[in-house]
Amino acid sequence: MSASPGFRDVVDDVAAAWRTELPAVAGLPLELTKRVARLAGLVDAATEIELERLGRTKAEYEVLSKLRSAGHPYRRKPHELASSLLLSSGGTTNVLHRLTAAGLVRREADPDDRRSVRVQLTPEGVRAAEEVVLAANAAQAALLGRLPDDTARTLADLLRDVLAVLDPGGVRTLS
Repeated sequence: MSASPGFRDVVDDVAAAWRTELPAVAGLPLELTKRVARLAGLVDAATEIELERLGRTKAEYEVLSKLRSAGHPYRRKPHELASSLLLSSGGTTNVLHRLTAAGLVRREADPDDRRSVRVQLTPEGVRAAEEVVLAANAAQAALLGRLPDDTARTLADLLRDVLAVLDPGGVRTLS
């Protein structure tokens, strides 16, 4: 389902207001940033519903999913989690304390670096991670599944192109 030429969204209303008040602000950058933010908000809202249902926070979800996606034995160093999830070290520590108390992760000494620890999912943590990742994915798929497949594929490819320009360190070329 494509937007018709007469279709307006909330961003069009925001841009129209700025065209009246401060025309220099009402350009394409405003439209792009507001629509990307709106899309992210919709996806986050769908995800949050599932996280609340499962009694998990967004940060817990991110840590559990990052550990689970690491593959067996589902382990990472805390600083790797913090940097890849854009959490502060204090925020990461708080999340890890909660997950440890819940029996979902355990910390163990790093045999390669005695000053460091590694965080690993427990068997219950693996189950919890899979449950939360599958639930969040299903919610996101239900939301985004309303798009025609070709529209979704085009959008994904265009966003990759945008990120290749704006965040070149985050996009790799195939060799």
